[in-house]
Amino acid sequence: MYEWIKALHVIAVISWLAGMLYLPRLFVYHCDAEIGSKQSETFKIMERRLLRAIINPAMMVTWLAGLYLVWAGGWYKSGWFHVKFLLVLILSGVHGFFTRWMKDFAADRNTRSQKFYRLINEVPTLLMIGIVIMVIVKPF
Repeated sequence: MYEWIKALHVIAVISWLAGMLYLPRLFVYHCDAEIGSKQSETFKIMERRLLRAIINPAMMVTWLAGLYLVWAGGWYKSGWFHVKFLLVLILSGVHGFFTRWMKDFAADRNTRSQKFYRLINEVPTLLMIGIVIMVIVKPF
């Protein structure tokens, strides 16, 4: 059962990160859309559906499967896991910010620039790199 849960965990992580990399990209393009325009309304729908149909469920499955794996594998005793756990907590916090910013766009209250969203788009990538290194290399 452990290997099946691990496969589910990897699938969920890939889905979660794909969404986390795409959503801020939508924000970049949404910044250019005039408030109330058809384009802006389309971005609102795309952002909401991406978050609700892919990113949120994938995050939940990632967490549930991951917690099972940590417990069943005894990984909670390992130093590398503590770093990975911290990085996943930060990624979950970034997810929360993305949710808030999506709500700002939905209410036509965005105050951030394209440049901000282009920079913030790199945060999930950096966290992913750290997480993968912890899991694969297990440096400590």
